[in-house]
Parts: sequence; C-alpha cells; structure tokens
Amino acid sequence: MSSFNYHSLEECLNKHIPANDLGEVKRLLYGRPNDHEITLDAETIQLSEEHNFEARGYAFTAEAEQSREPRIVRIAAVQNSIVEPTTEKISLQRDSLHIKIGIIIHAAAASNVNIICLQEAWTMPFAFCTREKRPWADFAEDPEHGPTTTFLRKLAQKYNMVIISPILERDTDHGDQLWNTAVVISDSGNYMGKHRKNHVPRVGAFNEATYYFEGNTGHPVFETRFGRIAVNICYGRHHPQNWMMFGLNGAEIVFNPSATTAGISDPIWAIEARNAAVANSYFTVAINRVGSEYFKNEFTTANGKKARHEIGPFYGSSYVSAPDGTRTPGLSRDRDGLLIAELDLNLCRQLKDYWTFRMTQRLGEYGANFTRAAQVDYKPQIIKERKPSHFEQQKK
Repeated sequence: MSSFNYHSLEECLNKHIPANDLGEVKRLLYGRPNDHEITLDAETIQLSEEHNFEARGYAFTAEAEQSREPRIVRIAAVQNSIVEPTTEKISLQRDSLHIKIGIIIHAAAASNVNIICLQEAWTMPFAFCTREKRPWADFAEDPEHGPTTTFLRKLAQKYNMVIISPILERDTDHGDQLWNTAVVISDSGNYMGKHRKNHVPRVGAFNEATYYFEGNTGHPVFETRFGRIAVNICYGRHHPQNWMMFGLNGAEIVFNPSATTAGISDPIWAIEARNAAVANSYFTVAINRVGSEYFKNEFTTANGKKARHEIGPFYGSSYVSAPDGTRTPGLSRDRDGLLIAELDLNLCRQLKDYWTFRMTQRLGEYGANFTRAAQVDYKPQIIKERKPSHFEQQKK
C-alpha cells in the first residue's frame, strides 16, 4: 500500500525506542516528552474510520497571565490524495475532491475547529510538473466567485469556521493570467481576500514558472475572529525573509500549504516551519499532500533521469509548531489526514517577551544591507589577507 518503508516517523520511534527512553527522545526531537494529545469528538473519529483518513489532535498551552484571559483556538490542517484519475474530465476530478474534503471539514467541525487550511492546489492534481497547458489550466477559477469558493463559503458559514483554500487562480481582470493563490473565507462565509505565492520554484519537475509568476499581493495578514493568520505557500518556506514579513505584519498563525515529494525535501521538511515559528514568535502549520499522481504523457525532470509519468510520492507528514520550538507529531506519509491543534495564542507574546527577538532584530541595519545587496554594483563585504608588496618585503 505504501511507497515508503514506514508510514510515519512516529511509527518508527514507537516501534524501536524502548518505552522508558521514548519521552526523552521525543523531548529532543519535538521539544517536549509528551505529545499532549487531545480527545477528538466521536463523530470525527467515526468519519475518519468510515472514509479512511487519519484524525489526530494535540494541544499547546501557555502560562496563565494576570492581564489577559487565555486565547484558545482550534486549527486544522488537511492532507489528501486525489480521487479520480488525471485522465478524467476536469469537472469530475474537482467535484470528487469537493466531496472528499467536504467530509473532512465536517469531521473537523465536529471537534470544534475554528480555522482550517487545505493543501496547495487542493482541487487538482499537481500537474505543473508536466508543463502542459491543456487541460490543467482549465482547473483555474475565480478566487471570489468560482465553484470552489462558492462551495466552501457555505461550509464556512454552516460551521462558523475560517477556511483557507489554495487554488489555481484565473485573473480575468488582467488578461486571464494564472496565479497560485490561497483564498481566505471568514467564519461568516464571506470572502476575505487572497494571497498569491511569493516564491515560485524552478527545481527539477517543480518548474512552475511555466504557469504563473511570483505573486504581487505582498505579505497580507488576515484578522479573523479567532486570530491573525497568514499563508506562506509552499516554496516560500525556503525563504526566511518571507516568513519574517508575515511576522512583521502581525501574524499569530502562518499556514504553509505545500506539495513536495520524497527525495527533494524530506531532510528539511521538519526543520523549516519549526525554525520559522521560533524566529518569528508565531505558530506555523506545515501541510503536504500524499500519494502519487500519474499523467498520460511522459515528462522530464531536468535531473538527467528518464522521462516519467508520475510525480511523487508526496510524503504528507503535516505538523504544527509553536513559537517555543515545540511541535506535534506529524501525520502519516501515505494516508489522507486531518490534524487538529488546540493553541493558546497568548504564547506568541509570551515568547516575544522572553526571547526579545524583535528588540534585538535590528531591522534598520539589515534593511540597509538588503537594499545595497540588491544593487547591480554591489560588492560583498569580504576581507582577505593582505599580502605585503614587493617593496615591503624588501624592507624586511
């Protein structure tokens, strides 16, 4: 069933680490010896069993304060495989994913989730590896009035849930241009706005500039009833300045919907979002899809290997990190999953007070240096050993 030797890192740890050592191992790997698992609603568990997806829940706490009440919010991440073959009609592929995700959102609502984020380009196969325009561009839709946003707006209103929906956008106001976009829908069912992917990869099969350019929406933070949220789409996780700007704009939770495959990023997947949580004093949610996706026509990956029909396997492993560096276990590498985390957002300010990163950040210093580094005549600040001239050597 699985393309991997094991289904998750946690499975491997539980299998091979003695019980009396497991807590210390988890403390070193995850920042805490106990997973702080929470009990999910019976309906959530029932739906996960009936529809074959994982459902897990964990909590992050904060210290009690004298001036503020706890700010408890439940968030969720969804990782999933496609449903229909990539050769089926576009409408059938998208509708089948609507049905699958609708069930998972229902399961999240049963456990009182306030904010949920879906994976990158969740309404379609990740066909950008093919570099073919047809039929994949037909998945693109209007971010405010398209079929996916219309579908999710009803669910957001029904469940009083903020929904983040990453899609392929068609911008009809600007010549039908395509964008990799995350749509944010409020808990009242209203379209709040969108954010376009800031950094576009040109790496092997992930040469997405064939379809869309770098986004032009800046680093927006959406102030929802449940907290200030932002969306760092996929490849943007490799750029620390990208994470930083969401923090400067006041984000308390940054979601990172992604699509990344085994071999290209496994070693750094567990590091980047966690590092960003620490450096910027906010929560991060790393989301990756699962499964392999087969395409009718072969495509090359610019790495010297033969052309192939499949991209993947995507390795899931979605997780949540807190600003103190702790994190949840990840979902599996090969199953659909719903990851729920209960957060106390007071932890964000508590860690700012403790580490004083903002006070010691020196934005002016680095801002000036970044401006200089972007100039065409920039010279790196490198100090080399000065060797004595011939005249100086003669004097010696």
